Amino acid sequence: MLFRSLFSVLQKSTIRQNFVNKKFIQQNLRTFHTKQRFPSWTNLKMKKFYIVGAMSCVLGGLSYFYNRKQNLANLLMENLTPFVQAAEKGSTGVVRRNNSHINFIADVVEGAAPAVVYIEIRGRHPYHGNMATLSNGSGFIVTEDGLIMTNAHVVANKQSVRVRLHNGDTYDGVVTAVDQISDLATIKIKGKNLPTLKFGKSCELRPGEWVVALGCPLTLSNTVTAGIVSSVHRGSRELGLHNKNMDYIQTDAVINFGNSGGPLVNMDGEVIGINTMKVTTGISFAIPSDFASDFLIKAEKYTKRVESKKKGWLGGGGGGDVGVKKKRYMGITMLTLTPSIAMELKERVPDFPDTQTGVYVYKIIIGSPAYHGGLRPGDVITHINEQQIQTSNDIYTALDTSAKLRVGILRGQQKLKLLINTEDIEE
Repeated sequence: MLFRSLFSVLQKSTIRQNFVNKKFIQQNLRTFHTKQRFPSWTNLKMKKFYIVGAMSCVLGGLSYFYNRKQNLANLLMENLTPFVQAAEKGSTGVVRRNNSHINFIADVVEGAAPAVVYIEIRGRHPYHGNMATLSNGSGFIVTEDGLIMTNAHVVANKQSVRVRLHNGDTYDGVVTAVDQISDLATIKIKGKNLPTLKFGKSCELRPGEWVVALGCPLTLSNTVTAGIVSSVHRGSRELGLHNKNMDYIQTDAVINFGNSGGPLVNMDGEVIGINTMKVTTGISFAIPSDFASDFLIKAEKYTKRVESKKKGWLGGGGGGDVGVKKKRYMGITMLTLTPSIAMELKERVPDFPDTQTGVYVYKIIIGSPAYHGGLRPGDVITHINEQQIQTSNDIYTALDTSAKLRVGILRGQQKLKLLINTEDIEE
């Protein structure tokens, strides 16, 4: 009975399978002969799916490129919008953008400028005898009661100067301390609650940092030049300067006669140097603030000790204090020529003498012995009293040995001889 049932099931399954196969063959044969013109329902669904997918990709791509173009346009508009925009209707002023990330130097200047001063030395002009400005320079206030720092060559050999502040107020100043070796000096005016600048640490300065040189050249208050630090340890021996214990800061910020003595500040508004001299365009030097801070401490002690005698002149070896004594004064700021400096000067000054040795005259104090003797800025001193001059030390030696100097110079392509009668001043 069981076998009979199984046989019946298998028979029915075989008949059904044969029927399906026969129907499939007939259907395909009919399709082959008639070339079916319309797709089946399943194929139609698949085609719709593909079409929708393709359209989605196209629309997505178009949307991506449109958004990208729009973002680029917005970025360009944001950066090309004028810094000062027209005010909206009904407003009382202009709408200014926040450009603090661009105007960082302006922010530094705004904070430091009120403490920068103009220093002027007046006297009778050597030619017409009328009162005139003999020398000028810059300085900056370091204490609220009116202590000012500047270069020694700015105050020349005078003990009184005229000082004009940022706000236009003028004061009679007294030179309280001078160090001719390091080229630093202090001036005191009678003031109260004056704006000041604080010293930063020049030992932490790095090449490549931004710096700003402030000063008052040609009586133009707060002239600003900016640049980067080229070197933080430019040795005085390499430059041929007299102070062998100091390394100078080299910068491409322009330092000239007028802003000499003014501050060289970092981006925090701190004084990291005192502007001293420019050799040529792109090469300027400043005295490090750490050295200047030490000078201030010694100058303050010395000034207090001799205040009762009304004398405050500081002299000697780079900040040391000595008693009042005489020294010979010539009235120049100078720089020893090196092959590299001479090459740089030749590239920038077409008429520079054909020499790599000697002492380059950077500045002449009006009314000084050098001025009366005919020496001019740009001259190169090669001989004094028939002795060859190779460094600034040779000139100091000549000053110590003789009051009358027969000076041989190169001026352009000319060789000249001058006679300079030095003066005695108090150290």
